[in-house]
Amino acid sequence: MKIDLNTLSIKEAHEALLKKEVTVRELAEAALLCVKERDGNIHAYLEIYDDVMAQADAAQKMINEGGAKELTGIPLAIKDNILIKGRKATAASKILEGYTAPYDATVVKKLKAEGVVFIGRTNMDEFAMGGSTENSAFGPTRNPHDVTRVPGGSSGGSAAAVAMGSVLGALGSDTGGSIRQPASLCGVVGLKTTYGRVSRYGLMALGSSLDQIGPFGKTVEDAEIIFKAISGFDRMDSTSAPDDMIVPRKINTKIIGVPRDFLGEGLDEEVRENFEDSIKKLKDLGYGIKDISLPNIKYSLSVYYIIMPAEASTNLSRFDGIRYGLSKDGGNTLVSYMETRGEGFGKEVRRRIMLGAYVLSSGYYDAYYNKANAVRLLITKDFGDAFKEVDAIITPTSPVPAFKIGEKTEDPLAMYLADIFTVPVNIAGIPAISVPSGKTKNGLPLGLQIMSSHFGEDTLFEIGKKFEGKNKS
Repeated sequence: MKIDLNTLSIKEAHEALLKKEVTVRELAEAALLCVKERDGNIHAYLEIYDDVMAQADAAQKMINEGGAKELTGIPLAIKDNILIKGRKATAASKILEGYTAPYDATVVKKLKAEGVVFIGRTNMDEFAMGGSTENSAFGPTRNPHDVTRVPGGSSGGSAAAVAMGSVLGALGSDTGGSIRQPASLCGVVGLKTTYGRVSRYGLMALGSSLDQIGPFGKTVEDAEIIFKAISGFDRMDSTSAPDDMIVPRKINTKIIGVPRDFLGEGLDEEVRENFEDSIKKLKDLGYGIKDISLPNIKYSLSVYYIIMPAEASTNLSRFDGIRYGLSKDGGNTLVSYMETRGEGFGKEVRRRIMLGAYVLSSGYYDAYYNKANAVRLLITKDFGDAFKEVDAIITPTSPVPAFKIGEKTEDPLAMYLADIFTVPVNIAGIPAISVPSGKTKNGLPLGLQIMSSHFGEDTLFEIGKKFEGKNKS
């Protein structure tokens, strides 16, 4: 039978597998057929794995023997900065071209235990630095809704893989919006989890105090299913939250906050109209809407673009051409080091490494890095104060719909501004989800970002599912 993964949710596929209405092989074949038919134009993947059918057979065996879990046999895609033992992992960078992962990331171990079928690794902005997936050393990914436009970034490959119907879900990483923004631009659901809720062990680090692995799905329920499979304490990750810290907050008052003073200039008019329409739908669902103030949120981008490059320059110092990856022989250690990094890193990565080294230098450490961390605490406090009054906070996910490929590549500041609504979440370490909220007149997807307090993922899922249902009705 011909299977269209675009019409299936993870829950529906799971039930069909248990009822023997479909086999894992048929799901895998449908995924591979979609890749064959569509990925030539989209370039969501850097590699399709050669053992997909063997994985499918192993998953089918789990089902036949009564050991099926909710994700058993479900085709998923994995961002190229998450390690799978024995597989290539390059973070879309020439400096790691050909590198093979020596161990599994914790999230991968958990998904293997679930019996998922990994279809392949997805394209991304190099080392997760970018908001469009144009910074890949192996070429850009295109938006499945309009191949002249970007899918967002840095997890654009994972978002596009789900949006084009090649998989039922995917993993990405989110440092400043890199799951939510491409989810919005590609018309899928993307979840950034509470910092520490999902292990970062086996994720190539960009900004260690900001990075989180999270899921993409076609529905909020799909994202929730993947989240539940990959979350939990991990002793291999020193930043992992112990289970006794996690006390999910129940929705009682059903009040949603809107930081209107943050929705200023630079917001596309269709995005603004869609956001107001989303507020009306939430009101119709019975939620109270309250205007709130987040006094220091306006400094979020400035804080982010000091802390993130500082952490990135430190994390990427290990790529020196000596230990692993690309190595250029310059005749002596220093020249070899400089030539390897100069040739191996792309322009955006070099820009952020230089910026990070600058703000960490002895003359500027206090003026920039320490001050940014102080303001970070103020932003986190603003969110904490707001969540004493409201259950969730909403904004548009992106200030603009998907933009043309090449439109912002020569203007880094314009690219950075696309993260204005997503970056504060990472700074505060809170969870947020992007849910499709409609389309522009030209058919480009738009997304609503819903934020909650620490460990408030259940709040996001509850509001997200209700909004999703209202948006489809």
